[in-house]
Amino acid sequence: MPKASVGTLYRGHEGMWSWVAHRITGVLVFFFLFAHVLDTALVRVSPNDYNTVIATYKNPIVGLLEAGLVGAVLYHALNGLRVMAVDFWGKGPRFQKTMLWSVVVLWVVLMVPFLIVQLGHIAQGA
Repeated sequence: MPKASVGTLYRGHEGMWSWVAHRITGVLVFFFLFAHVLDTALVRVSPNDYNTVIATYKNPIVGLLEAGLVGAVLYHALNGLRVMAVDFWGKGPRFQKTMLWSVVVLWVVLMVPFLIVQLGHIAQGA
């Protein structure tokens, strides 16, 4: 009698890593939006405190975090489109791996020019 398969469906292949990255980027974007709503709401309570908080964001570390945020949002959006295609397109499951690599290539193609510009802004102190 053959032994039953135990463990996850993906067993560490591309699909599992895509799933993990999608969940992580979703959580990161959620926490950013939460912090963004809080600091934006501060303008109604105390405009001076709001200006103080916004001034603390003007440093190279936050510039790098902004680049990470753009990368997370971009990956999450592109992979979300891929997930919808897999779920709602009849041939989606057959092409899920190809679509994943297309997402990765498109992500890199879009991120490289953004990073060049963003790192230039960080280097200039803007």
